[in-house]
Amino acid sequence: MKNLSDFVVFNDSNLARRMAGQKPPMSTLCEAYLDEALDIPDLEAFFDARAELVDYSLTLEHVKQFVTRMVPEWTLHSLSQDRRIVREHYDRGDDFFEAFLGERMVYTSGIFHDETQSLEQGQDNKLDLVCQKLGLQRDLELLDVGCGWGTLALHAAKQYGARSTGVTLSQNQTAFGNARIERAGLAERARLECRDYREIPAKTYDRIVSLEMVEHVGLKNLDSFFQLIAERLKDDGLFLLQFAGLRRGGGLGVPPVGMRPEDMIWGLFMNKHIFPGADASPPLSSMLKSMEKAGFDIYSVENISIHYSLTIRRWHENWQRNAEAVRKSYGERWYRLWNFFLAWSWRIGAQGNSECFQVVAHKNLDAFDRKRFLPRRATALGDRDRAIHTNTP
Repeated sequence: MKNLSDFVVFNDSNLARRMAGQKPPMSTLCEAYLDEALDIPDLEAFFDARAELVDYSLTLEHVKQFVTRMVPEWTLHSLSQDRRIVREHYDRGDDFFEAFLGERMVYTSGIFHDETQSLEQGQDNKLDLVCQKLGLQRDLELLDVGCGWGTLALHAAKQYGARSTGVTLSQNQTAFGNARIERAGLAERARLECRDYREIPAKTYDRIVSLEMVEHVGLKNLDSFFQLIAERLKDDGLFLLQFAGLRRGGGLGVPPVGMRPEDMIWGLFMNKHIFPGADASPPLSSMLKSMEKAGFDIYSVENISIHYSLTIRRWHENWQRNAEAVRKSYGERWYRLWNFFLAWSWRIGAQGNSECFQVVAHKNLDAFDRKRFLPRRATALGDRDRAIHTNTP
């Protein structure tokens, strides 16, 4: 049996006495770590042994969090609230995010062909896979909803000849992405706009993509979000959604919420510290139901959860390598928070607590040409022919 004292160094003697000989709530231990009341010298060993060291019980602080923060966020999800929350997170500083995202500046799961590939290769693989699943070709108009720092918009324009428009609520992301597009000489083919998805102009696009942004839309707005996407998509167009969702608890779920204990506590941690207001992370079937209600027909679903885990693990390694710079610019608490978040989250992905999916869909119209999904060699993608090894339209 492992003991907490084997993994934790207490800086607060009163806290040490309270936790002696017991498994404290994970949230209590986390807050103590952030407050520097304790240190965890080997964070990897701690998280590997966490099932024996902590429990996943709800605390009074969770109840307060639910009543004072989560319920108001869930029930409102107004444009002004979402703008404030997104900018508080994503406008913190590009260097903050680069400390773990690396040079690609992609805050979504990559795709790894084997476990040894670098983060950069994993993200390049993902960018290509998305473009190939969408069948991007020269001069097709692509809309990237929640485009981040514009890496996909730039890649689609440069490598596939698409005309890319990305939208994000973050002012920093917009400025960063447009500057990079300008340096690449692609300003005529790609641009980012600082706007909410609800402010997208009423025109239609050949292809629409949204990578791990839908979680910020909110369960309250999920149906209307997909209805808007359907309105902006041409009748013969394709839509690719990548999202992270919590699994159903099944027989291991805790009444009345039905989630497994660690899933529930991790979700509450994420809501409090990392992504407030990002509550649209339902299980796969719920997300697909909402898409179908908006008039979409689902062509394919790919579970990329293990790629999600590998991506976050690479982010964690970057973060630890950049510890000195982060501490200097943002302080010890911010370093500890992301150290804890990333170390826990890549394990969450590996064991299936939070899953990640890529969904390709089109309008469920009688006239839609479904023969396009028959296997064939795709040609004229961008400036050169590409052999595509998946069934792409």
